[in-house]
Amino acid sequence: MKKQKILIIEDQAPMRRNVALMLEMEGYQTCTAENGRIGLETARRERPDLILCDVMMPEMDGYAVVQSLRQDAAFTTTPFIFLTAKSDRTDVRIGMNFGADDYLTKPVMRDDLLIAVETRLARAGALQQRIADNSGFRPDFTSHEPLQRAFSLTPREAEVLLWVSQGKSNGDVASILGISEKTAKQHLGTCFHKMGVESRNAASLQALEALSQR
Repeated sequence: MKKQKILIIEDQAPMRRNVALMLEMEGYQTCTAENGRIGLETARRERPDLILCDVMMPEMDGYAVVQSLRQDAAFTTTPFIFLTAKSDRTDVRIGMNFGADDYLTKPVMRDDLLIAVETRLARAGALQQRIADNSGFRPDFTSHEPLQRAFSLTPREAEVLLWVSQGKSNGDVASILGISEKTAKQHLGTCFHKMGVESRNAASLQALEALSQR
């Protein structure tokens, strides 16, 4: 079985080596880059299955890296996890809005790192399988408006559903949108009612199908 490849973009050499070692001990293949510019070049050359990226780096920061990659069709669904010392909710929201899938605060614990990596790789694999099984299934996550129209949602409800369809938890959605987790949960419950579904997975599937309509 082909080893899954993970790119680590981190300007601090000890952190870069430690993260690579933790992943390699679990059977992953790794490649590394010491700044955002080199990381972007390495991503396009190596085509990793997942990217771990610091935020504050010389030459090009992590926000610029994820923005550049998300504009490339080859990296639309590649899992991207920020690995950084910044833990303020504003930083989390900025990172998620730029297209990151997850956000780990340094120094990251081994179990937290592995769970995040495994979860995002599994979701990416499921999405790729869905794409392979359904010709033309290409969800476009750039706007919540198709969800608003398809399910008669308010703009805020549609925004919540948009992020949930990308695998975000209620806590993630709350941080991204600057609302409380309770409010995010209430909006999602209303989405379930309007969509006629009872589970998060069912809602996500309908949302992905609506986002794939041409």
